Amino acid sequence: MIEGQEGLSWDRWRSICLDADRLGFASLRRSDHLISLMGAPDRDCIECWTSLALAAEWTRRIEIGPMVSPMTFRLPSVLAKIAASVDALSGGRLLLGVGAGWNENEHTVYGIPFMTERERFDRLESGIKTMREIWDMTNPKPVRNPIPLLMGGKGAKRTLPLVAREATEWNLSRLDGDMFRERREVLEQCCRDIGRDPSTIRRSVMTGYLIGRTRSELLERAAKMREVVTGLKALSPEEVLENRRQPWLIGTPEEIAGRMRELSRLGIDLFMLQHFLLDDSDGLELLASEVLPAVA
Repeated sequence: MIEGQEGLSWDRWRSICLDADRLGFASLRRSDHLISLMGAPDRDCIECWTSLALAAEWTRRIEIGPMVSPMTFRLPSVLAKIAASVDALSGGRLLLGVGAGWNENEHTVYGIPFMTERERFDRLESGIKTMREIWDMTNPKPVRNPIPLLMGGKGAKRTLPLVAREATEWNLSRLDGDMFRERREVLEQCCRDIGRDPSTIRRSVMTGYLIGRTRSELLERAAKMREVVTGLKALSPEEVLENRRQPWLIGTPEEIAGRMRELSRLGIDLFMLQHFLLDDSDGLELLASEVLPAVA
């Protein structure tokens, strides 16, 4: 999972695409934001759907997609056409993450109407219907029609019932076992209420990670992380490890794999790891060579 608004350049994106595809990861996703969310306005921020079109060309097997595209950024019909084009270009590897939009500041900066929360959710719900209508009439059509949808969130009143009706994957953007278990049970009940098998929805969590073969490698990466995640800047590398130990996956490959296996017993099907250190190809190699085989 790449935070595309925090320094992602075209050269970095190409390298990440090639590495992720070559190393055997299940999915490559990136955020759809317009400015840094960490208060660093000078950071590169490459446009999401342009980068996904390039990812479709630069990769051959890996699933790709946004996590997630706010329905406020584009007309649903236009988003449907863009998504259909990228899906066709990738040979049917697009997972379309959609959301209501939440960051008011970037809407203000770019002059995009933000609307009320209710209006944004209404737009999301009606937009899904519109997109599916467009996919039936547009050419080229998506390889998988309708394109499978990813939706995130934890709201019991609107979000999870909508996930139950429409989504192929549900994502919780926090590594919190108790919260995941509670929200998973709500989602499963929403599925049963409409006669859907809950097992037909893939369940994922998004979290950051810090990996190292040794303590010194971990501290080295923790020091670099302070320069990316601005909320960690005032901490020492040792304090970064302690601060992030619960909300992230931290440790040696064996320690990370062990925690992933334990958490998977809650029903987590997929871990989306936020790869904040964009030039750290060695970290990706280490995940692929030692963590993936241990949890697959």
